[in-house]
Amino acid sequence: MTRKALLFVCLGNICRSPAAESVMKSMTEGNDNYIIDSAAIGPWHVGELPDSRMRRLGTRRGYKFESRARQVERADFNHYDYIIAMDNDNIKALNALARNDSDREKIICLASFLTKHPGFSTIPDPYYGGEKDFELALDLIEDACEGLKVWLEEMG
Repeated sequence: MTRKALLFVCLGNICRSPAAESVMKSMTEGNDNYIIDSAAIGPWHVGELPDSRMRRLGTRRGYKFESRARQVERADFNHYDYIIAMDNDNIKALNALARNDSDREKIICLASFLTKHPGFSTIPDPYYGGEKDFELALDLIEDACEGLKVWLEEMG
């Protein structure tokens, strides 16, 4: 398999995208074929650790949340093979940031790789919800990251 650089993106880079980053890093641990990072659409939380609720629940599942929030930049399209959005608003914002069709072709929705949760077309933002919303987000992210990993391996 050729090396794949993946950038997970959500609105603020403190809930879903750092969770996806951590889950995917865990699933690919010891495999040098992956470069994995996360970023935000907006600047609100730049420099912050992921949301404490997501860190707490992720830690219970064995994930490490060590990244700090950053905002996605046009230059990211040069460095990543796939820019993986959590929802349709993220996709719209990324398409607006993209410079050309080549950039836009790199944008994919994480939920399109769900295999165990057919009723979801996006990964809902748990930020304004409670613990069950964060648990659901993690369930969906784990499912979709498994599907994404299989897809990437099949592509070579």
